[in-house]
Amino acid sequence: MNVVHDAKILIVDDQEANLHLLTALLASGGYHHVQVTTQPREALTLFAEVQPDLVLLDYRMPDLDGIQVLGQLRRAAAAGSFLPIVMVTGEGSEDVKSGALSAGASDFLTKPFGRTEVLLRLRNLLDTRLLSLRQQQQNEELEQRVRERTFELEESRYEILTRLARAAEYRDDATGQHANRVGALAARIARQLGHAEEDVELLRRAALLHDVGKIGIADEILLKPGRFTPEEFERMKEHTTIGAELLSGSRSAVLQLAEVVARTHHERWDGGGYGHALRGEEIPLSGRIVAVADVFDALTAARPYKTAWTVEAAIREIGAQRGRQFDPQVVDAFLVTMSGTATAQVESVKPQAESQAESQAESQAESQAESQGESLQERPVPHALLRLIDDLGAENEGLRQLHPVSPIVPLTLPAREHALAS
Repeated sequence: MNVVHDAKILIVDDQEANLHLLTALLASGGYHHVQVTTQPREALTLFAEVQPDLVLLDYRMPDLDGIQVLGQLRRAAAAGSFLPIVMVTGEGSEDVKSGALSAGASDFLTKPFGRTEVLLRLRNLLDTRLLSLRQQQQNEELEQRVRERTFELEESRYEILTRLARAAEYRDDATGQHANRVGALAARIARQLGHAEEDVELLRRAALLHDVGKIGIADEILLKPGRFTPEEFERMKEHTTIGAELLSGSRSAVLQLAEVVARTHHERWDGGGYGHALRGEEIPLSGRIVAVADVFDALTAARPYKTAWTVEAAIREIGAQRGRQFDPQVVDAFLVTMSGTATAQVESVKPQAESQAESQAESQAESQAESQGESLQERPVPHALLRLIDDLGAENEGLRQLHPVSPIVPLTLPAREHALAS
């Protein structure tokens, strides 16, 4: 079957006789997908319904003449594709022809016209239309392939860096899930703040890389089980700068945002954080959001030198830092986000092995406390927890009042654990 003969043709002419003549002429040439109307005001509606490949348009019509209808159709036609519109008239003056062609007509047929001439002209126009559509389709396919390839390259680049982040994280987080949880919570907070879903997903991905700079911290510091010396803490602070430098210079939107997050997620709302001592809205919103998510996860995650805080206690601590360590609006969004979150729901995002390990550790600690006749809240806290307090940037007295300093020598700790928020 000839593809050209499958073309859809629309005829607009106020004379019934002309419509019958043109319809018969087209049928003799093998064109049977023809729609007609005698009402020029219906032309635009019919055009939208039919989506024709060619339009035959009478020049002289009541209400709206051919030039006016031509303008409507040109404005409604899909951009980037060739749509032939042929003006049909009994007037053969050069002024009429030039006016129609200037208005956007593709060709001009003067009555009376011969069958052969009409069919040849229409065939040529439809061939051009078909080539235009094929070219447009090929362009769209090429653009889609470029988008897919770009996406693949973007995903490959991102995967390499996330694996690098996981490699850094595995040095001081046996589960390798801290970054995932921080990213998930940061996304929930951003969504609560009203961010567009595209931006929410961007932040979720970027937050996964917030601690990638730890890859550049020496093992003797990163894996130290006890509290940092001032010099060691200064060295640990450099992970924000290292991470930002690793991520800098990318054209990827995810990595550009990840650079900002890595550099600023340890800044404090009151200006007491690091690495540039920014305060308030000087800190990018992405860094303010990730700061809350990072500290919350550090508090609720178990480590050999501390048991996990309950979700409720961690939420209270985040709330207590509103306007001090954290952006008040971000804290408010966090509290709304967590208001319907039960402990079991939060724990469910952690790997089963981690949850089991935490349960065993907590049960063991409770048994020891009961045998010694003291509650967990009253037990002295090893220096390792003081290190956690320092590293989280929670220098406020609230934490120290909740966990009084003990002169007891800290417990022996596995050398593989790190400072959670350093």
